Amino acid sequence: MRKMTEQNLSAAFEGESQAHLRYVAFAKTAEKEHRPNVARLFKAIAYAEQVHGINHYKELGLIKNLSQNLQAAIDGETYEVEDMYPSFRAVAELQGERGALRTTEWALVAEKVHAGMYQRAKQSVDAGSDVFLGDVYICDECGYTVEGTPPDRCPLCGAPRDRFSKF
Repeated sequence: MRKMTEQNLSAAFEGESQAHLRYVAFAKTAEKEHRPNVARLFKAIAYAEQVHGINHYKELGLIKNLSQNLQAAIDGETYEVEDMYPSFRAVAELQGERGALRTTEWALVAEKVHAGMYQRAKQSVDAGSDVFLGDVYICDECGYTVEGTPPDRCPLCGAPRDRFSKF
């Protein structure tokens, strides 16, 4: 692929990914404001943006075999844990941005768990089998991730058990 086309598709992937997440967030706001049809509209268009982003990502050749995809996920999570969030937190602390400190800490803790889960999955895939995975619960408030049974209260943000989504 020629460089300019590659750069354009990369930018399009980033834009579609951001639009997808924005619209998911907007849908949650619409639900809280008791506007189910507006929420449904945001969810539908968010899905379309997701399809566009995945198509661009595929065209860039960035979806590989399962072991390579898991390694890319491990690398991404490890970067977030070792480099990205520690530096973001340092800046937020220096600038007294308490909200940013809170959200980056929440993400940092969750990303550590994600990296470990992906590593375990990769080991299983590389050994020729699927990973054994119990129920996964994600805190809707902070993203805290736990396999098995969710805690009575989230250890990061204090949200009650009923604020965990099961996967």
